[in-house]
Amino acid sequence: MKYIEEKDIMLNHQITAIGKALALKFAQEGANIAFTDLAINEDAQQTEKEIAALGVKVKAYASNAADFAQTEQVVAAIKEEFGSIDVLVNNAGITKDGLMLRMTEQQWDAVINVNLKSAFNFIHAVVPIMMRQRKGSIINMASVVGVHGNAGQSNYAASKAGMIALAKSVAQEMGPKGIRANAIAPGFIITAMTDQLSDDVKKAWAEKIPLRRGGVPEDIANVATFLASDMSSYVSGQVIQVDGGMNM
Repeated sequence: MKYIEEKDIMLNHQITAIGKALALKFAQEGANIAFTDLAINEDAQQTEKEIAALGVKVKAYASNAADFAQTEQVVAAIKEEFGSIDVLVNNAGITKDGLMLRMTEQQWDAVINVNLKSAFNFIHAVVPIMMRQRKGSIINMASVVGVHGNAGQSNYAASKAGMIALAKSVAQEMGPKGIRANAIAPGFIITAMTDQLSDDVKKAWAEKIPLRRGGVPEDIANVATFLASDMSSYVSGQVIQVDGGMNM
């Protein structure tokens, strides 16, 4: 049984391991996929081909998620092409880590604009469409550091905490219109970036996690599929930590 078949899903994201896992999982479930990135490069084109091979409609769009006007334009184009937008996933994100005393204004602004302002931009553009449909699911990709903070990542943690609060606020505002909003807070997820860490660092991480392992992008995609589907029709305003029990 497929749980999100024939839904039209828009992913505001960069082609990262988690973003690609989300797109492929949704497509395997029968959903049509529109995704955005700053540029439609070779990675984006390859992802588009892999999704298309699963027999669903897919199109990649070049857009700067942190730009309000560009976001309005790309959402209008997606609505025109797909006819509806049933699910929005906000997954655009960058890091520019540094201790507070050394963090520059540019580091702060860049992370807040890409991670948090982009989510506002897309929600602002998509909500009128979902209101007319009287249904919709919005998923903000947050982080456990948005729940608990993290030294050296005040900008990133603030942006992810903002995405959690944004989801909860939208859930309260839009619930009467049939629109749900939730956040996913991944923990230590094994990707190409974390593979660059030393074995000692990865072992230390694993020892802090009750399940004694890092997660994989598919773990995040499975939870996102639940939130995108009607199985979660009575779930809204929640933050789901996908972290193996690391932060209870």
